[in-house]
Amino acid sequence: MESSYRARRADSSEFFALRGLRHHVRRWGTPALAAAQRPPLVLLHGWMDVGASFQFVVDALAAIEGETRLVLAPDWRGFGLTDRPAADTYWFRDYLADLDAVLDRIVPEGPIDLLGHSLGGNVVMSYAGLRPQRIRKLVNLEGFGLPATHAAQAPKRLVQWLDELKTPPQMRSYASLGEVAARLVANNPLLGRDKAAWLAPHWSRREADGRWHILGDPAHRRVNPVLYRVDEQLEAWKLISAPLLWVEGDRTDVDKWWGHRYPRSEFHERLSVVARVQRETLSPCGHMLHHDQPEALARRLAAFLDAP
Repeated sequence: MESSYRARRADSSEFFALRGLRHHVRRWGTPALAAAQRPPLVLLHGWMDVGASFQFVVDALAAIEGETRLVLAPDWRGFGLTDRPAADTYWFRDYLADLDAVLDRIVPEGPIDLLGHSLGGNVVMSYAGLRPQRIRKLVNLEGFGLPATHAAQAPKRLVQWLDELKTPPQMRSYASLGEVAARLVANNPLLGRDKAAWLAPHWSRREADGRWHILGDPAHRRVNPVLYRVDEQLEAWKLISAPLLWVEGDRTDVDKWWGHRYPRSEFHERLSVVARVQRETLSPCGHMLHHDQPEALARRLAAFLDAP
């Protein structure tokens, strides 16, 4: 196995019982670091990722400004060290409710700075419109949303969901952490091998069968039976009052996900409903911006978060 990345800023783990699940939150720093001009920064990971994944950008931020910022990274339900619900399907609104409950527990008063990547970016955009008083600065890392849908698609989507419920979802397991790290690099060739070696034991866990299993519930792979309604999302986005930093990678290939159904230009049109947006592109960089360019991302974050 490759030599592993050495984390510069130490973290700690906290667990809370909320909404019937045991939630895990990773913390860098102490509550004493929180101040009006530098409130807690909460980082929300994407699909099939974990809160620990932000370690590289947390380290890069500390290199710029010192260990002067309280940073918190929850694991979403069914990911990382947070419990999996006794359910066969995950619902977007549960993420909003979980975030509301977690914030009430870890930062019960005052505004925060809120960042989300991918799935997390979609959640923070909705949340910032629903709870604008809670957000001082907002950051979205490639939370593009989804292609527009129409009502005629609903029956086919529901049939697909019903069919998928008949077969337990499966995910591949691995014989060693080296195999997990290799999978991470195969998924993202821009990820350094030292970083992949560090991520592997945070992204997976050795189970009773002796193999390493990804810390993500396979049920996340099932199709969502609820159609994505762009008009509903944009109504929430219109209520965002915090300044928004949007960051994307120059190598992110959205056609790989959606073909021509949802071009990048359409997302930028949607983003225009938000009152104050700063747009940045990192290069060379793909979808995993916090892995591919943590130093460049940290520089943009520091400047944005500390701007008046």
